[in-house]
Amino acid sequence: MSGVVVHLPRGSGGADGGAPHGDAVTLRLRPGEVARFGRGSPRVPVELCLDDPAISRLAGEIRVTDDHWQLTNHSTTHSYLVENPEGAGEYLRVPPRRVGAPIPFEFSRVVLPTRGDVAVSFQVFAPDHLYLDPDAMGLSWGTSTVTAYSLDETATYFMVLVALCEPRLRDQSRVAVPTTPQIVERLKGHGSCGALTARAVSSHIDYLAEEKLRIGGQDTHEPGQGGRRNGKREEIVGLALRFGLVREEHLALLPPLTAAGGGRERQAGR
Repeated sequence: MSGVVVHLPRGSGGADGGAPHGDAVTLRLRPGEVARFGRGSPRVPVELCLDDPAISRLAGEIRVTDDHWQLTNHSTTHSYLVENPEGAGEYLRVPPRRVGAPIPFEFSRVVLPTRGDVAVSFQVFAPDHLYLDPDAMGLSWGTSTVTAYSLDETATYFMVLVALCEPRLRDQSRVAVPTTPQIVERLKGHGSCGALTARAVSSHIDYLAEEKLRIGGQDTHEPGQGGRRNGKREEIVGLALRFGLVREEHLALLPPLTAAGGGRERQAGR
């Protein structure tokens, strides 16, 4: 299994023992590994430091299994919420002192209460979900077959993937892959993706590359392109189109092209 990616957005805290408070932090955990979170201290080290006085020194921990992850709440007074940002308000409440609560969501936001106006939260991208081989149903069981690239076509990361592939699908020439601002603008009219920020889009791209498609390519930065990360995105688009993970019929998932979008399409040769 590919494990879990934990992402703490910039401004929420820092990793114990190195990263300053306020920097974004990304942790990658393999099955059997544990990451503790909280305010931390020299005597109570944590892997994910949440810099808020209302959060315990050791607030909880994430434990990764083969096919999901578990959340332990060390607080004696506060419940934590685990939201499914792609599930139309779906969430779990993990009560105080709950040990090893299994989290079924593929993409989660863990929310801890604070005394401020904004709760502290971090994101967790779960292991790939496994699906039965439909051709093996009704036959004697041997070694189970899993999908090489387990993609949920209803997930936000898949919408980002379709937006990345759209220029190549509409014009088979080697047009440039979209930048992060272009993806944000392209998805602005989508009901569930309209509020995506540039940081969120970048997180979904990292998740696609490192967990879903398992691409190890390095990013390069071009001056004047808004820090566009070319190598990784090129590999994502190339793999998705070669294996048919994104096809022309998936373009219907995107909002209708605006006049500006139609202009770009005509410039591409259509």
